[in-house]
Amino acid sequence: MRQRPSSLGGRSGWYGIGLLLAIGALSGCALGPRLVLPAVESDEFMAARAAEPAITLADLPWWELFADAILRDLIQTALTNNYDLRMAIQRVEQSRALRAQAGAQFWPQADYGGVLERSRNAFGGQATPGSGQTGSPVLLAASVAWELDLWGRVRRLHEVAQAQWLATAEARRGVTLLLVCNVAQTYYELLELDLELEIAQRTTLAFKESLDIFSQKLAAGTASRLETARAEAALTMISALIPELERQIVIKENQLNLLMAPNPGPVPRAQSRLLLEAPPPVSAGLPADLLRQRPDIRQAEQQLRAANAQIGLAIAQCFPRIGLTALFGRVSTELEDFNADAQAWSLGGNLTGPLFQGGALLAQVRQARAHSAESALAYEAAVRAAFRDVANALVTRAKLEEIYVQQRRCVECYQEAVSGARDRYLAGKASYYEVLETQQQLFPAENNLVRTQLYRQLAFIQLYKALGGGWNLPDDQWSAVSAERDPVATRIQR
Repeated sequence: MRQRPSSLGGRSGWYGIGLLLAIGALSGCALGPRLVLPAVESDEFMAARAAEPAITLADLPWWELFADAILRDLIQTALTNNYDLRMAIQRVEQSRALRAQAGAQFWPQADYGGVLERSRNAFGGQATPGSGQTGSPVLLAASVAWELDLWGRVRRLHEVAQAQWLATAEARRGVTLLLVCNVAQTYYELLELDLELEIAQRTTLAFKESLDIFSQKLAAGTASRLETARAEAALTMISALIPELERQIVIKENQLNLLMAPNPGPVPRAQSRLLLEAPPPVSAGLPADLLRQRPDIRQAEQQLRAANAQIGLAIAQCFPRIGLTALFGRVSTELEDFNADAQAWSLGGNLTGPLFQGGALLAQVRQARAHSAESALAYEAAVRAAFRDVANALVTRAKLEEIYVQQRRCVECYQEAVSGARDRYLAGKASYYEVLETQQQLFPAENNLVRTQLYRQLAFIQLYKALGGGWNLPDDQWSAVSAERDPVATRIQR
């Protein structure tokens, strides 16, 4: 340390400082490989594609998918209250803070400090210069340190944090998409149970009427005990389904409430007949679009970017770290002399690097390369899983339309059979047992049709999820309602 110089070391000192600054300006040549995304064939589900209307399903926001206003309100409630989504938002904020910490290393780090003490030195009573004196040395200074990022260590560290933050943001979008689809799926399953309960209640009334007729005929001696027992068995079988369906409805309501985070209780819903509406015809889009639409693929890409940057970070650890340091302050051996004239400064540089680590640094590089290779495989797997999901959703939707047409015709035929059997019974051309048999055949056919109607809606939802629906929505629109409770959601930048 030097007391109040007339200049900062003269021209030679400034030349040295300028040289170090020039090196710092030229720094940032990051070590490590450049990222190359794995090439994945994109024709896996081309054979399953149908004719494409003008609208692309993945481009639609979720609120345009569903005509049911009650369902839209339930989805918005879930986006406000759902714990998984709110936790995902906070994970994004954590990653954002880690990225800010990594970015702070680009800048010089400044600190301050001071020392004030009272001391006396004596050396065994021997007379030595300065012995036996009491002093109060004082030091008050500010220091600045800046690492020259010659090997790109800081840049790679920031790249890792940036990619991890973006991966977390994509994971949050995936949670949002999954939540929207789960609420819609559970809601339609609830409507389907309502329809099954309605069919069971209507069938119970019809079977009760049949039992009453057989009981009257049995009392009159015109019907056998066998026919009456069969009618009663059919009635009790259907009657037993009613409390079971009511139980399933309550469980499904609680499942939907869990997604929205309120306490268990009834869920408002529209008439179950809305389930009968056919999903709108939309296009699946091009296979290559999945690479920019699906949040899980984008998340895997960012994770691969982070893993690739970690290779350069590991390599940079093998090289020395060079930094600049500066200190400016005041120092005095006595508190009374601590004034404007007691100035001190120092400028310099430091170099530290590994000398012998027992192979740990090279092992760290190998580990980073293996992790990058694993992340590349995970990216390829995510892409192929996306193609599989879309292919399955497309073929499921197409085949369910064919199944629906046949099952609807089946129900119509059984309804005609019940009506014809009743007419024959009233005309005295057939026994009422024929009516009972056709009613028993109609009941499972109606249930199968209702389930197929549900599966059509679910296939539409699954296709929307498989395509990464709403991929082009800004985050604040996805969570426009949830931002009222979690304001950090609106600050997520993609």
